[in-house]
Amino acid sequence: MSANDAPRAQQPSAPYDSAFLKACRREPVPHTPVWFMRQAGRSLPEYRKVREGIPMLESCMRPELVTEITLQPVRRHNVDAAIYFSDIVVPLKAIGVDLDIKPGVGPVVEHPIRTREDLAQLRDLTPEDVSYVTEAIGLLTRELGATPLIGFAGAPFTLASYLVEGGPSRTYENAKAMMYGDPELWADLLDRLAGITAAFLKVQIEAGASAVQLFDSWAGALAPVDYRRSVLPASAKVFDAVAGYGVPRIHFGVGTGELLPLMGEAGADVVGVDWRVPMDEAARRVGPGKALQGNLDPTVLFAPTEAVEAKTQEVLDAAAGLEGHVFNLGHGVMPSTDPDALTRLVEYVHTHTAR
Repeated sequence: MSANDAPRAQQPSAPYDSAFLKACRREPVPHTPVWFMRQAGRSLPEYRKVREGIPMLESCMRPELVTEITLQPVRRHNVDAAIYFSDIVVPLKAIGVDLDIKPGVGPVVEHPIRTREDLAQLRDLTPEDVSYVTEAIGLLTRELGATPLIGFAGAPFTLASYLVEGGPSRTYENAKAMMYGDPELWADLLDRLAGITAAFLKVQIEAGASAVQLFDSWAGALAPVDYRRSVLPASAKVFDAVAGYGVPRIHFGVGTGELLPLMGEAGADVVGVDWRVPMDEAARRVGPGKALQGNLDPTVLFAPTEAVEAKTQEVLDAAAGLEGHVFNLGHGVMPSTDPDALTRLVEYVHTHTAR
């Protein structure tokens, strides 16, 4: 077993004993822990200030800048976990895929993968390819102290969708055409992406991340039968690859209410739930032995405080009987969200769930 494959020693006791990691492990907690997807981002004026004039991918490769951005919501909102500031296409860029993140558009791939020959773009990822990640996480864990750091990566299906389509898509016609029309090529593509994703998560865990989340943002475009046959094996490969580290593994997708049982089956310890399915119903679909994360509709934060609190209480009530619950939004923080609304939300959850 190489040093890169060896499980890391148990984390320092302070993060290990945090409310967030306890909830992920389905242990008793002093209060329901809270963090938000995209909590470090465009909703914060301090984020916009430090990112001014710096392209997105470049900002992900500057350890001091990554550290500052990751810490901003922890300082401002008192969330129970930080999430590493990056982008799901960073590992693809690191191995030489010709892509860029276009403002107002998203990731755009210069040469989409449409044939077997195109797979040559995807070589293995090494820790040296993302040395800036190791450096940034080292800086972060020293600053965060008892607050856990969540690492993350894009899931193979979502990465494949970008690579095959050449950019964001609403219909995924090219990706689905490959999945249905050339299942062998599709399977090889997802298997290669699973290896890259697993390597990227390993780098983050070995550098000090206390948990990891796999974002399968576009999996909701799939029928359960297609997910089971054409996607689940690759996601399971990722989760299996990092199982030996002993850190909680979170699985999240959007519009995945019909896929929740399968997403739990893929191997995560925590299943993320978007706002379309109540938490108690999500627990029934996922089954026992998993913690759940979610699931306030992000748009609720634009309503008056009283309405936000009422909808938050609905989520907390639905999650009251769960073995483990991490409060989150059902998707990421929207850019025009009032940061003070997030701060008030954290305080409400902490106060109303104190044991």
